[in-house]
Amino acid sequence: MKISGFTFLRNGSLLGYPYIESLKSLLQVADEVIVAVGESVDDTLEQVRAIGDPRIRIIETVWNESMQDRGYVYAQQKMSAQFSCTGDWAFYLEGDEVIHEDDAPKIRAALERHLNNPKVEALAFDYHHFYGAPSKVARSPAWYRKAVRVIRNSVRNYSPDGLFFVVMEHNKIGRYPRAALAGVPIYHYGHVRKSAAMQEKINQVSRYWKHTPKQHNYGAIDPQTVVPFDGSHPQVVQAWLAENAEPHFEPDPDHTLTRRERKHRWVMKAERLLGGADFTRKHYTLVRD
Repeated sequence: MKISGFTFLRNGSLLGYPYIESLKSLLQVADEVIVAVGESVDDTLEQVRAIGDPRIRIIETVWNESMQDRGYVYAQQKMSAQFSCTGDWAFYLEGDEVIHEDDAPKIRAALERHLNNPKVEALAFDYHHFYGAPSKVARSPAWYRKAVRVIRNSVRNYSPDGLFFVVMEHNKIGRYPRAALAGVPIYHYGHVRKSAAMQEKINQVSRYWKHTPKQHNYGAIDPQTVVPFDGSHPQVVQAWLAENAEPHFEPDPDHTLTRRERKHRWVMKAERLLGGADFTRKHYTLVRD
C-alpha cells in the first residue's frame, strides 16, 4: 500500500500557518508528499525545501488572481497537487492541520484495512477546532465535526473549493464520497494564531471569496460554543504554539449573538435532548465497517 500526502501553500510564514509542522506530521503517514507552493512574498518555498525529506515533491505554481468565486482558486491549487499523487490513497492536509503522532499508525492501519474494499472510497476524520488559544476548542454546528481528508486515488473526483471532494459518476452526476470513519481527530490550528497574523490572513484571502475583509476579533463568538480542551497537542506543533499562538483567551461575555448563532444554540439544544445527535452537514456518505 502506498499513501500520497498532498497540500497547497502560499505565503505560509506571512499568514502565520504552522505549515512546516503540518507537513512533518503528514510525513508520519505518507510515503510521498506533494506540495503545490504558490508564488509567495515570504520564505515559504525555502522553508519547505529546508525540511530536506526526499519524500517531498514540490510543484511551483502561479495563482489565478482573477478567480474570485467562492474560493475556487483554492480548489485549483488543491487539485494541482492531488493530480500528481501516485499512491493508492491521497491524503489532503491543510497548512493549519496537524496529525498527532499517536494517531499516525492508526491511520495507516485503517487505510490498509479498507484497501481492498471498493465500497470505501474515503476516510473521514473527527476534528479539534482550536479557537482563541490552544486551551480552547470551538464546538457548534458552525464548525464541521467530521470531514474527509483521504480519498482513494483511483476514484474520479474534483474539489469545488478547498474543503471537500465530489465524486463524478457517469460524467454528469456528482456526489459525496462513500467514507469510513478514521476514528481519530485532525488538530486544526487556524484560529489560534496571534491576532495580527489572523488579520493579515483575512485581508489576503477575502478577495478570493469576493468578501470585504472584516476586523478580526476572537472575542466575537457565542461563549457557549467555546469549551476547554483536555487532551494533548501533537509534539511537532508544541514549539509553534508556544511562539505563535495567543497564550490566553476568553470569549466576550457581552457578545451579541448573531441570527446564525441563535439558530446554532437551538440546534445544540436539540442534539443534547436527543442524546448526542449530530445535525451538522457532512460532505460524505457513511460506510459502516
